[in-house]
Amino acid sequence: MVLSTTIPLLLYFILITLIANTYAKTCTTQNLTDASNNNKLYANCMDLPKQNAFLHWTHNASNSTLSVAFVAIPPFLGGWVAWAINPTSTGMVGAQALVAYKGDDGVVTVFPLNIQSYSMTSRNLTIDVWNLRGEEDGGVIRIFVNIKVPENAVTLNQVWQVGPSVTAGRIDRHALAPENLNSKGPLNLDGSQSVVDGVDSRTKRKNIHGILNVVSWGFLFPLGIVIARYMRIFPCADPTWFYLHVGCQLSAYIIGVAGWITGLKLGSQSEGIVYTLHRNIGIAIFCLCTIQMFALFLRPNKDHKYRVFWNVYHHSFGYTIIILGIINIFKGFDILNPEEKWKSSYIGVISVLAIIALFLESKTVLSTAGATDGTDVSNTAQPSIKLRWY
Repeated sequence: MVLSTTIPLLLYFILITLIANTYAKTCTTQNLTDASNNNKLYANCMDLPKQNAFLHWTHNASNSTLSVAFVAIPPFLGGWVAWAINPTSTGMVGAQALVAYKGDDGVVTVFPLNIQSYSMTSRNLTIDVWNLRGEEDGGVIRIFVNIKVPENAVTLNQVWQVGPSVTAGRIDRHALAPENLNSKGPLNLDGSQSVVDGVDSRTKRKNIHGILNVVSWGFLFPLGIVIARYMRIFPCADPTWFYLHVGCQLSAYIIGVAGWITGLKLGSQSEGIVYTLHRNIGIAIFCLCTIQMFALFLRPNKDHKYRVFWNVYHHSFGYTIIILGIINIFKGFDILNPEEKWKSSYIGVISVLAIIALFLESKTVLSTAGATDGTDVSNTAQPSIKLRWY
């Protein structure tokens, strides 16, 4: 049973690889013709920078029509491809899409899709299209269509996409990798190359959100705890360690709040896309760290009877924030799906910090065990904002 399923899939992936290598040459090697224009070659073509897709088109300015052929390969057997014009924006919401897939019966189905929001679609487009058809050849799906464009139009916003599967005639959700999220750009009707292989503003905001949180919860906050726990064993570091500790934690909090706010903003702009666990952990970290900031102002003197309770609260909150922060950073890596080098770099940095902490932990244990004068080395003097208790 497993063998009978695996062999066709393996053959399909081999076929896709061969096709991809063939089509990776350029769109000019495909020689597609326009059936609505006496089977003449399309006037223009473009190698789209994402998804290994291609676009062929002819713009007739005299009657404001656009003849289009879109070529792409689904990521999996039974997957779908789509191309769209967005009259109102540059992304997916508002896109007037044409979707195609090959069914189990071998017939290519093509249908229009008006993407009104992330959760609402309809089959009624706001633009006029005709001669809509599709074909498949060796795993490659082509969509052909004629479109009415605005008079004197020079540039259109185009979006294209590929998806993994179709269930009961409904396309399933596509991947959210940068390759998918950046499959959009302007189309110059005069044939000049207009799509730039870059990162759009939304992806930039996601990157900023990730960087802020990695620097804050993933590095500065753990560093501050390492300083507080291990630098105090060195008499020469007192009270420098305290100021370094406070500086790291305050910086982590300020940067982390900025990252948290960008995350809330991204969430509000992503209707229908919710990363519940990532969001909830982020909210928990913000709440815990906000409470933790009060530790600086509510710290009783060392000899105060409530100091032991303050220590429990301060230490437990601190270690909880570290654990949740690192977990959520890796959740973010899974969502953003950056290049592997960024994830590996963070693993390297946090591993070095952990090794340093283990080394200093051993020094702390040896220093405590070797104390012969009865002095509590962890009870060094430290500046404090004294709290008056009434």
